[in-house]
Amino acid sequence: MTGSDSPTVDLRATLRAATDLLRAAGVASPRVDAELLTAHVLDVDRGRLLVVDAIDAGQRDRLEGLITRRAAREPLQHIIGRAAFGPIDLAVGPGVFVPRPETEALLEWAVGECARHVPAPAVVDLCAGSGALALAVAASVPDASVTAVENDPAAWTWLLRNAGETTDAVRRRITTRRADVLDPDAIGDLRADVVVSNPPYVPLGASLDPEVVDHDPAVALFGGDDGMSVIAPMIDVIAGILRAGGACGIEHDDSTSDAVVAAFEASGAFTDITAHADLAGRPRFVTARRVTDDPGSAGTGATDGARGHVQG
Repeated sequence: MTGSDSPTVDLRATLRAATDLLRAAGVASPRVDAELLTAHVLDVDRGRLLVVDAIDAGQRDRLEGLITRRAAREPLQHIIGRAAFGPIDLAVGPGVFVPRPETEALLEWAVGECARHVPAPAVVDLCAGSGALALAVAASVPDASVTAVENDPAAWTWLLRNAGETTDAVRRRITTRRADVLDPDAIGDLRADVVVSNPPYVPLGASLDPEVVDHDPAVALFGGDDGMSVIAPMIDVIAGILRAGGACGIEHDDSTSDAVVAAFEASGAFTDITAHADLAGRPRFVTARRVTDDPGSAGTGATDGARGHVQG
């Protein structure tokens, strides 16, 4: 891993210095980020660092440059150019929202829900961004057909790239559609058994880390003053997409779980409305089941759903 004729430097000392610099810069996981950037420079898995004692001066200089960028709070995923999400690895960078590990809870729910709709469940991912949910569902459910819907031009470019770079087995079951998720005419012909969405939902004025506010696109982050400007109108669109008995899951801000439940209830088209928490116990997403093809005839079924029913 180092040239025999190149001067070498101690890897342990280099990692300690990098960790200290990132910690001083306020990075939340300084040691992990230092190790991941080191593994990136060496082109090895992070676990292989245990058997590396030294790196050459050129690798050290390159690593220092990457550490400096991370200390300036550039997202780790932008520096590396990749983001892991569930069973897949995605290309990410400026112009697209970086998928978060917390969203894997919604992915897990969607994969489980697909098992209720066999064979060949149809899945729609609204506000697909990089394609994280769409591609991960397709990779996890071998017979699922998945449509990824995105409208933002920059995110659309990343979505097409990731859809094109996936495996043949996944690629042949993925369809991409450029459309506004709030426009029923643009996506009204879609029909699905499962709908997932990680839409813009951060309330304006929320306190955010520099990695988020300076690098994630605002169009993918903010959902109006209350965080509901996309979610609330999207629910009626989802009702038009879902087949009777189909289900949807929407990620939301940790302050708006009750508002999302109330929006589902108000639509009259859903039952089994359930709020879910993530592994840290924070409200993370709400799921609901389509009861009828006629929202107006749903009656009280939707309001029998689970306001306050939280699953971890």
